[in-house]
Amino acid sequence: MSHHCQLGRSPASASVAQAPAPVMASPGPPLEQLRRLAVELRLLLPRVRVGEARATTEEFNREVFWRRLDEAAVKVSREATALTTVFSGLPLPSSQETQRLCKQVYAAIKAIIAVYYSLPKDQGITLRKLVRGTTLDIVDGMAQLLEVLFVNPAQSPENNDLISCNSVWVACQQVPRIPRAFSFAVEECDPYSGLLNDIEEDTSDNYNNEDDVLGFPTNQDLYWSEEDQELIIPCLALVRASKACLKKIQILVAENGKKDQVAQLDDIVDICDEISPSVDDLVLSIYPPMCHLTVRINSAKLVSVLKKALEITKASHVAPQPEDSWIPLLINAVDRCMNSIKELSQGELEL
Repeated sequence: MSHHCQLGRSPASASVAQAPAPVMASPGPPLEQLRRLAVELRLLLPRVRVGEARATTEEFNREVFWRRLDEAAVKVSREATALTTVFSGLPLPSSQETQRLCKQVYAAIKAIIAVYYSLPKDQGITLRKLVRGTTLDIVDGMAQLLEVLFVNPAQSPENNDLISCNSVWVACQQVPRIPRAFSFAVEECDPYSGLLNDIEEDTSDNYNNEDDVLGFPTNQDLYWSEEDQELIIPCLALVRASKACLKKIQILVAENGKKDQVAQLDDIVDICDEISPSVDDLVLSIYPPMCHLTVRINSAKLVSVLKKALEITKASHVAPQPEDSWIPLLINAVDRCMNSIKELSQGELEL
């Protein structure tokens, strides 16, 4: 009797062979997908903060970079609008449609991050800081939008209010406004031009209405004494000198700045960034009730920053020619202001 050998299958192999093909995992409910995407975007933020420029053998083209960055920002803005439109009404989109929208949003965010990473270090620390800051604002703004759409019901007043003021569109609109030359970067350091007029108007009003104050000692904290008004004069002169300093440096950088001297330009912008906060501190200390010691300290801090800015500029490649150098004149003007402030605040120090 012949035996036919039949190749059998083990139970294990049979079960594997008969197992159905794996089913693709469901993308999940629409709102849950928004929540997950918001989490993923927030995980990108620390990487962007510390991320380095990608090494490449291609020569950097500044014009191409700015065009790509502008286009990437427009793409993010469009995806944010599309997502908001779909989730601002009922019924909510299907899971598959939500998955498609989320993929597009994620791709747009990754694209603008990639553009930032393409900016080489040799283009300057200042420029990289500006682009990185705007990129972070865009990623964070998109995450905020997703969280709003996830938390708030569609078509609710809270939803509409939060969406209307969401920062993702604001951040995208800032991309074309990023200073694309160092002269504009220095100009960005001068946000206090209106303060001079405000203070001068206040001091003028106070002087003209002095009679109205008499007999109302409870209001003395709202006005300047004669000593205060005398001290304000050199303080305002110091603020004007600060404005002149920034303006002069801006012109020098615009006219003489060289792309192959980015490190020096970075140093100039960095020190100019310190001028505005120092001016703010001085101006705030001028408002009544004035403490002459605080005014003196803040004035000294501002003078120190101004002198440092002028010295760094003088030692750089953008420095003016010796025959038309205004730097010593401005330093002398700053010193005169500081000497006047010291003299006028000496009385309070001796009390």
